Amino acid sequence: MPPSPYRPAALAWQVFRGSEAIRDRLITRHQLRGASWVRLMHDVYADARLDRDHELLCRAASLRLPPGVLMAGPSAAYLHGIEHAATFTDEVHVLAPMQFRLGSQRGIRVHTLGPRQPPQPTMEIEQWFALPPDSPPPQDSTSKTAHREPSTPASASTAAPASAPSTAYASAAAPASAPIPTSALPPTTAPANAPVPTPTPGAALTPAPVLAPAATPIPGARPTSAIAERARRPATIAGSAGSQPLLRSSVICSAWECAVWLEPVQAVGIIDAMLRQKLVDRAGLEAVARANTGRPGGRRAEWVFGLADAGAQSPPESQLRVRLILAGLPRPVTQHPVLLATGRILHPDLSWPEYRVAVEYDGHWHSDPDQIHLDRQRLNLLVTAGWRVLHVTSRRLHRDFPGLVREVRTALAAAGWHR
Repeated sequence: MPPSPYRPAALAWQVFRGSEAIRDRLITRHQLRGASWVRLMHDVYADARLDRDHELLCRAASLRLPPGVLMAGPSAAYLHGIEHAATFTDEVHVLAPMQFRLGSQRGIRVHTLGPRQPPQPTMEIEQWFALPPDSPPPQDSTSKTAHREPSTPASASTAAPASAPSTAYASAAAPASAPIPTSALPPTTAPANAPVPTPTPGAALTPAPVLAPAATPIPGARPTSAIAERARRPATIAGSAGSQPLLRSSVICSAWECAVWLEPVQAVGIIDAMLRQKLVDRAGLEAVARANTGRPGGRRAEWVFGLADAGAQSPPESQLRVRLILAGLPRPVTQHPVLLATGRILHPDLSWPEYRVAVEYDGHWHSDPDQIHLDRQRLNLLVTAGWRVLHVTSRRLHRDFPGLVREVRTALAAAGWHR
């Protein structure tokens, strides 16, 4: 019978700095290399039983960064409940004030330009730091993607101002044993003692963080990674000195950041999901786009927002729609209602109603025999109603997209479309 893995109670279900755990004599270097732990980043380890998702990487990144740095862009979107925004193998995107002068770190991409506050925010929990009216627009510095370890000591907190805590486990707004009730939090700002720096004139903007009550890990209980649980509370960075809330950009800020920082097809897929889940609305996207017109990335964000559509039912459908548009085809309508003679209404994934052409995306779950039967019945009904229907599989989307574009273009041309 194999020996039971050694896990000190203080490190069970936790993300921690290896050097501090060794210093505090909780574990030895030899034990740290065992199967009980997984190395996430330089000097950052976690209990191997934790779910290996992007949230875990965000928790690890927080231990490598000074207080006041936010999870941002796709990383913040993931923490807000957009599961496909980032994976365990993706870099963690963070937003930091330029004065922090953060160095490169493996697995962490540092940005210094965030969105400017719109005149009238559409959501109460959102807030940005704004520059004085007479300040010039901030200039963005090149995003730093780490490919090497920093030459500074393991604790990243040395990059913070002198007033910032130097320990890797900065104390939270309240002890982990006494979670903060939501009603006690200010509606739009973090607690007064939260170490969030104030921008200076000419410096890059940093969105105010969304701060929720810290949660206390329960030893011996497997933490959940469900979307609803992640949306209710942020992850916590736990250690021997307490816990610290995981700060992140607000939803509307992360939408703008994704639009500016990411490749358009990926960004639109994330924003589609935000619209579908009602985390943002069109008015909010338009407001933040107007507030950032003329700034670096402003026109790009406005263009990406224009491509977004709340009707997309899955990331592959978003990808298919955007790639068809970028290929020069007219913009399709999502979930257009098609009324049949029997009174039944069908909603094709993508369609061009004026040409009566529809495209249906068949994901992996469509291979189920019962689903195949329903799909064929649906196809027959649409064809009987006078529609041309093309089916797209995951394989064709990723391996034969040029051929797919030719087929859709031919169907549209046969129906009377002329470019």
